[in-house]
Amino acid sequence: MKKIVVLIFVVMAALSAKAQFYVGGNVALWHNDDADNTSFLIEPEFGYNFSERWAVGATLGFAHNSKETVGFKNAFSFAPYVRYSYYENKVVRLFLDGGIGISSVKYGDNSEGGFELGIKPGLAIKLNNHFSLVAKCGFLGYRDDYAYGTDGYGFSFGSEDLSFGFHYEF
Repeated sequence: MKKIVVLIFVVMAALSAKAQFYVGGNVALWHNDDADNTSFLIEPEFGYNFSERWAVGATLGFAHNSKETVGFKNAFSFAPYVRYSYYENKVVRLFLDGGIGISSVKYGDNSEGGFELGIKPGLAIKLNNHFSLVAKCGFLGYRDDYAYGTDGYGFSFGSEDLSFGFHYEF
């Protein structure tokens, strides 16, 4: 038993020696005067780099939309993922996030749920040893999602699947 505990400790220490935690996310604020509509999004992201190629992480999201004629709409989301980095040089890293996401939208007395399973390609630009700008564009997979108004499967590389954010590694 003692040997198993020591072996587990050595494996965890070896994995942790190269590993780094990261935090980041996306924020958005938009007001449309013509439609009298204000919306905002807060989507923090956190993760753990197991190696130079593999990481796991998740995003938590809250979105609010207030429109004079419709009322308030609030959405919550949770999306864990596995990240595979397939190309990296000193400045640029290309990756694929494969994950599952769930969401819930509440408007008035009604609420709807959503689900997605798929892959999102991304790009990270390293500014220094700790900060990176991150962009994700596209989606390949299945969605049953009221928040985006899209149900079905396939690929999309439209603006609704484009996000910009940042990561801080420590």
